[in-house]
Amino acid sequence: MSDFFTPPKPVTPLPSPEVTARQSEEFAARLRKRAKHLRRWPTKQDITCFRLYERDVPEVPLVVDRYEDHLHIGEFERPHDRSDEEHVVWLEHMVKAAAKTLDVPRSKVFFKQRKRQRGTAQHETVASRHYQIEAKEGGLKFQVNLSDYIDTGLFLDHRITRSMVRDEVAGKRFLNLFAYTGSFTVYAADGAAASTTTVDLSNTYLTWAKENMHLNGFNGDSHEFIAEDAMAFVNNLPATAVFDVAFVDPPTFSNSKRTQKDWVVQDDYIDLLQQTLKHIARDGVIYFSNNYRQFQMDESAFPGANVHEISRQTVPEDFRNRRIHRCWRITRTS
Repeated sequence: MSDFFTPPKPVTPLPSPEVTARQSEEFAARLRKRAKHLRRWPTKQDITCFRLYERDVPEVPLVVDRYEDHLHIGEFERPHDRSDEEHVVWLEHMVKAAAKTLDVPRSKVFFKQRKRQRGTAQHETVASRHYQIEAKEGGLKFQVNLSDYIDTGLFLDHRITRSMVRDEVAGKRFLNLFAYTGSFTVYAADGAAASTTTVDLSNTYLTWAKENMHLNGFNGDSHEFIAEDAMAFVNNLPATAVFDVAFVDPPTFSNSKRTQKDWVVQDDYIDLLQQTLKHIARDGVIYFSNNYRQFQMDESAFPGANVHEISRQTVPEDFRNRRIHRCWRITRTS
């Protein structure tokens, strides 16, 4: 199920409308409490996009994010005892509760169902109707797509990490691998980076990154965009290519007809970071992140670098899941 809450009419009624009503009320109460708690917080943080709810009520395993005056609701696939038709009705109850509680018109509420990864590429298209808005974060503007893909184009959990990069790049050469829609590049440009290099295999997302840069007035030859596999990019770099700050945020898994092998972060990260470190200036920094919950970092694989996990500092306070990502600061020492 995806996009605009026009589900087919159910062929069977819910077996227990009382249970659904109770869950809907508990969901609404939690949303109301969170909205009150965060009432002034977004303005103080200079953001208009943030997380409101993250599976707070165990029986309602949804995620609710606010983008400007819109809601983006996600369901993560998990077992339940409802039929498909019953589940459609249940979801509709929860969506109605969210819209009513937060006073958001139904036309501005979007739903996505994120299935477990089973050998398919990330960021799949899920809708035919295009709905895009302009969102603000940290004094910058971003194109956010609420309709077409599982993800919106702006990962809210890396808001703090983006600010860290901006604070560090003045006068420096910045590299963004697995760049997606280029939000880190926008922050780097705003931080007065001497140059930016944005690398992503997808031309679609690279075009999106260019649009985000243009939206903020960052243009010119100092900003380079390269449509290439990140691993191939670093392997093919000439020895003279050097960067001062890099952000590397690979997917847990991906495959593509344009690459020779599948990407598996736990298997491939050492080679990727070792190759990237060869092109980082001494005392330069790699911010490395991923969201694989079982990820194990082998610090001994990088003898010429200082590896320090900073996840506690990078996960924003509006995220109940403190392991939404893992993040390391890797400083080249030799």
